[in-house]
Amino acid sequence: MAIFLTKESKVLVQGMTGAEGMKHTRRMLAAGTRIVGGVNPRKAGRTVDVDGTPVPVFGTVEEGMTATGADVTVVFVPPPFAKAAVIEAVDAGIALAVVITEGIPVHDAVAFHAHARARSTRVIGPNCPGLISPGQSNAGIIPPDIAPVPGRIGLVSKSGTLTYQLMHELRDIGFSSAVGIGGDPVIGTTHIDCLTAFEEDPDTELIVLIGEIGGDAEERAAAHIAQHITKPVIGYIAGFTAPEGRTMGHAGAIVSGSSGTAEAKQRALEAAGVQVGSTPTEAAGLARARLLPGALPPDPRSSIAGAA
Repeated sequence: MAIFLTKESKVLVQGMTGAEGMKHTRRMLAAGTRIVGGVNPRKAGRTVDVDGTPVPVFGTVEEGMTATGADVTVVFVPPPFAKAAVIEAVDAGIALAVVITEGIPVHDAVAFHAHARARSTRVIGPNCPGLISPGQSNAGIIPPDIAPVPGRIGLVSKSGTLTYQLMHELRDIGFSSAVGIGGDPVIGTTHIDCLTAFEEDPDTELIVLIGEIGGDAEERAAAHIAQHITKPVIGYIAGFTAPEGRTMGHAGAIVSGSSGTAEAKQRALEAAGVQVGSTPTEAAGLARARLLPGALPPDPRSSIAGAA
């Protein structure tokens, strides 16, 4: 089992013929993703050879869906055109839009998220690494060789880099799905959405939640965990040393006064029964102890640098 993305998912790539789109299309295909087409109105009708796999290019998402039955799109469109690309996919009736693009203006994100909610399209992102169901499908930029086998952990994370680290550190246990929801102020799929889906997934035994400073998403997730989640949850919050009033990495990772601090988020999660690690490695150790008591972790000298 997996959440949101399975081996049956048929994936379009908006912006596939650009440099980033093509690079990650190759990686997604190598991971077993069923990429059924690209979308570029200026190159419609062509077929692109991607490492020996012929991939047709369509002029619109609607054309691609009609021809292939696609139900997922991955968006690599540059920021000025991303809003139009997402709205096009939503209007075509796509079930899932994974928006990798960073630097999208907040008012554009607000507009396409509202449009997607009104038409029941799930959006992941923007400014996110996407999601992966190991052994089944990979939609985005998560390196598939970090954790190549399916397993019992469900991961939801604001941070792409920490997604990769936790997957690497727990690669011997494996993941049902890992979802990078993005760290912008306005995102589609939330911690709560993923927590709910993992709770309902029979193959997910433990959930790892990665948050960071800024906003109140983790506090809201903690309230949801206390009321609705029965599976064990391990947490980690990035940003304990961030200076007040300064944006740190993600556009949404900014602390103002006592709002959005790592300390407040940790307290809320722990009050809901979540074990919170002080470092990513400690969080991985807490997860390991819940699932494999007494087991040793993988060799820490191995590196994820090449995979990322």
